Amino acid sequence: MGVLMRVRIGLVLRLVLILACAICANENARAADNYPSRSPKIIVAYPPGGSTDILARLFGAYLSLKLKTNFIIENRPGAGNNLGTDVAIKSAPDGYTFFLANPANTINASLYKHLTFNFLNDTTPVAGFARVPNVMEVNPEVPAKTVAEFIAYAKANPGKINMASSGNGTSIHLSGMLFMNMTGVEMKHIPYKGSAPALIDLLSGRVSVMFDNLPSSIGHIKGGKLRALAVTTAQPSADLPGVPTVGETVPGYEASAFFGLVAPKGTPPEIVAKINALVNEALQDPAMLAKIKELGGIPMPGSPADFGKVLAEETGKWEKVVHAAHLSID
Repeated sequence: MGVLMRVRIGLVLRLVLILACAICANENARAADNYPSRSPKIIVAYPPGGSTDILARLFGAYLSLKLKTNFIIENRPGAGNNLGTDVAIKSAPDGYTFFLANPANTINASLYKHLTFNFLNDTTPVAGFARVPNVMEVNPEVPAKTVAEFIAYAKANPGKINMASSGNGTSIHLSGMLFMNMTGVEMKHIPYKGSAPALIDLLSGRVSVMFDNLPSSIGHIKGGKLRALAVTTAQPSADLPGVPTVGETVPGYEASAFFGLVAPKGTPPEIVAKINALVNEALQDPAMLAKIKELGGIPMPGSPADFGKVLAEETGKWEKVVHAAHLSID
C-alpha cells in the first residue's frame, strides 16, 4: 500500500471518528434535553432519619419540583456506608442513579483494606450540598457540662464510657477517635447502622456520648434532650450560640462533615451539568437556605470540579488521621 493511500485512509478514519463523536454529542445533548424520562433515584447509605438522609430528601424534593418528576430516595445501609456506595457505583451511568456522598466515602478509602471500588476513580462529582459541623453531645445523665469536665470524667472511668457512632469509618466515628487520640481518654466505640438508631440509644442513656452531625441532633439539643459540649469545627456554630469548639480545650482539634451528589463514572456530562445547575439554584433559594441553616449546615455551591476537589482533599486529610490512629478494617 502506497504512502498516499495510507494517508487517505488515515484521513478517512479521523473524519469517521470526528463524525461519530459529533453524533454521540448530539445524542447526549438530546438525552439531556429530554431528561428525565423516568424517576431518578438517590441512594443513601444510611437508614432514614440521619443527616445524610435528611439532606437527600431535602434536595430530592427540590429536584423533583424543578424537573417535574419524583426523585426516589433509596436507603441502602450497611457495611459502614460501603454497601450503598457499591450499589451506586455499579449502577448504569445513565443519569438515573445518584449517590449522596458523605465523609465516610473519603475515610473508607484508607480505613478499609479490601474495598471493591475506588470512590474517587469510580464516581463522577455532580454537586456539593453543604458542610456541617459535628457536635460533641452527651446524655443529660452524664455529669460533665464542658469538654474539660468530660475529659476528667472519662479518665476517672477508663473504658466505661460508650461512644456511639453511625458506623465504622464515618465522620462521627473518626471525630471521636481523633478526640481520644488527642486527649488520651478511653471510650468503647459502639457502631450503629446510621445516626438515627445511635441517637435513640443516646437519648435513652444506653450510650453516653456521640460526635454526631449537627443536622440530625440539633432538635434534640435545642429541646434539652441532649447536652452539647462543643462543636468540632474550628469556629463556633451560629446555630448553637454559647457552645464552644472542641479546639478551645483540645488545641488543634478540627473536623467537619460534607454532603453532596456523585454519579457512577461515565454519566453523561450534560446531565451532570443540568443537576449541578439545579443544585446551585437551590443553594440560592431563600426557603432552601433557611432549611439548611435550621439543620446547622453551611451551603457549598460550586461546579462538579469544585466538589471533586473537596472529595480529593477530604480523602487525603482523613488518610492521615486513619494512619496516625493505626485504624484498619478488613
